[in-house]
Amino acid sequence: MESFNQLLSEISSLLWGWPMIILLLGTHVFLTIRLRFPQRHILKAIRLSIIPDKGSKGDVSQFGALATALAATIGTGNIVGVATAVALGGPGAVLWCWLTGLLGISTKYAEGLLAVKYRIKTHDGRMLGGPMYALERGLGWKTMAVLFALFTAIAAFGIGNTVQANAIATLTNETYGVPTWATGLFVTFLTGAVVLGGIKSIARVCTMLVPFMAFFYVVGCMVILIMNGQYVWPSIKLICESAFNPQAAGGGLAGGTILLAARYGIARGLFSNESGMGSAPIIASAAQTRNPVRQALVSSSGTFWDTVVICALTGVVIVSSVLAYPDISFDNGATLTKVAFSKIPYIGSPLLTFGLLTFAFSTILGWELYGERAVEYLDNLMAGKKAQDNRRVKSHTLYRTLYIVAIFAGSIMNLTVVWNMADCMNALMAIPNLLSLLFLSGVIVSETRKYLWNNRLDDDMESAV
Repeated sequence: MESFNQLLSEISSLLWGWPMIILLLGTHVFLTIRLRFPQRHILKAIRLSIIPDKGSKGDVSQFGALATALAATIGTGNIVGVATAVALGGPGAVLWCWLTGLLGISTKYAEGLLAVKYRIKTHDGRMLGGPMYALERGLGWKTMAVLFALFTAIAAFGIGNTVQANAIATLTNETYGVPTWATGLFVTFLTGAVVLGGIKSIARVCTMLVPFMAFFYVVGCMVILIMNGQYVWPSIKLICESAFNPQAAGGGLAGGTILLAARYGIARGLFSNESGMGSAPIIASAAQTRNPVRQALVSSSGTFWDTVVICALTGVVIVSSVLAYPDISFDNGATLTKVAFSKIPYIGSPLLTFGLLTFAFSTILGWELYGERAVEYLDNLMAGKKAQDNRRVKSHTLYRTLYIVAIFAGSIMNLTVVWNMADCMNALMAIPNLLSLLFLSGVIVSETRKYLWNNRLDDDMESAV
């Protein structure tokens, strides 16, 4: 097992090395330029996300789809991941993370557009879509579509399930002494009660949970920034200066070079907002929207909230706290955020604990839906039309059962192997999805011109078939 884990670790490092970062970041830049900087429409995107598109076809509201995508995206990586990036790449990593999120808005926009453009409507009225449908229907690449769906179904058990359950169980055990098995049982029961209700149940819970958990975390960050008031502007200057001159942060940093600051900052931004990974389009395809561009704009706002706002806030909180308190060092790694929040009297640590717990639980819910839709795509390929309904019910039930059981297993297991396998699956998801974005960029531009550039956002698209 140790040898197998070492092999997975090496494969993961290879998959998530500079070639992948260049491919992801290059796609961000390419789409940003070709789509004429869709970031300038972010306020319009936010407005559309909170206004129901009444009368449009879909399974959930646009906000419900966005909330579910954010539930799967906003996780412990926004808290612990940013701290790790700062420890390894220095304060400048925060700027690179922020810039990656800003550019990633274009990629998330493109993913959402293709998800609605190529979605299908089942005979029972449900909307199905995502990169596997874009690959198959847009490019005719059925093999790549099958591989994407397979990697998604497997990845859901890793980054979306067991590792999140383990994080929750470990945190409650270390903080409050609750046995990991007890936490595992509770989270298993809670997840089962939600996911057995299907997409509408998951979207309903995420719609309530995501704004709530994000609000309290942001409030905590703002309190810390107020406490560190005189260090906020110096921390922003330090972040900007050390992004291009790491020595500005002083000696002793692991970062040391511009390349390391960029590497860890870019990687953290890419992993955090999942722009280009292909997961969020799966739920975007189910949104009630009258045309692809409306949902594309709504989807793009998810990257804005995840990275441009939450990751940036976390980064400034960490750097300002290091400047304000001599007992905090950049070398503290994953504990940086925890130490920063502990400076809030009485409620700081519980507030961070609540944030980590809710972020991890919401990720479990969102990824269950991704995995289930991937399994349904694979199942439909193997079944005739008459048998699809029976197979769908059986496959959904089986997948949900395995997913729920895996939560308990994850809460009590050592997950080093699972982490490495999940990293590999996530990278393998991203490759076919990024190829679909690049090869279908002409379609993305055409749809954008039709609805956005020609001011026809209120027009209806052709019916999904």
